[in-house]
Amino acid sequence: MDRNLSLKAFIGYLLSLILFGAPIFLAAWTLNYWEAWLFLFVFSIATTWHGLFLAKHDPALLERRMRVGPTAEKRPAQRIIMSLTLVFFIVILVVAGLDHRFGWSHLPAPIVFTGDLLIVLSYFVFYLVCRENSFASATIEITEGQKVVSTGLYGFVRHPMYSGALLMCLGIALALRSAWALLVVLAVLPVLIWRIVDEEKFLASNLQGYVEYCNKVKSRLIPGVY
Repeated sequence: MDRNLSLKAFIGYLLSLILFGAPIFLAAWTLNYWEAWLFLFVFSIATTWHGLFLAKHDPALLERRMRVGPTAEKRPAQRIIMSLTLVFFIVILVVAGLDHRFGWSHLPAPIVFTGDLLIVLSYFVFYLVCRENSFASATIEITEGQKVVSTGLYGFVRHPMYSGALLMCLGIALALRSAWALLVVLAVLPVLIWRIVDEEKFLASNLQGYVEYCNKVKSRLIPGVY
């Protein structure tokens, strides 16, 4: 295991906790928000486990996945998409915090635990994807030696990593006990679809066998739906 890489990943996860926690608690204007503390605990455990797994079994993939965000993208459209995604993600957290502050939603407590379970499930999806596809970069690119992967979850949907990300976003809204944040998640869908369509255009032009794979696996995100 590359200790330097593990340390960089750990620092990145700590920063992401601050990035996640600050908008929630500032919008809620209180630390008395047990749902948020539980979410941050579940998220930190899941991300740490996932990072340690990649650091041990596929450090090259971990390094690729740490290059994330608008500035890491090479395609102009993807820079816009990732900027919008980041904004929407912060909005989800802020809306959830405001929801808690002003009591807009009245969701039952079991919903919170369902949301946390969805977050855990999303990281299990990430694990299955990374185990199957060592080229699952966080940016739109082609790596030397990259081939089309059609096994595992890729046999059901063409973008299982995004399926997991959608699960995580839904889980976050529920874990923070916010119906309004859930509506924001639904508003993110067009941006996610835009990313998928643009990525597929790039892969069809640059990755041998990808067009044939698309003809074989029809669903992009949700089996039998889209």
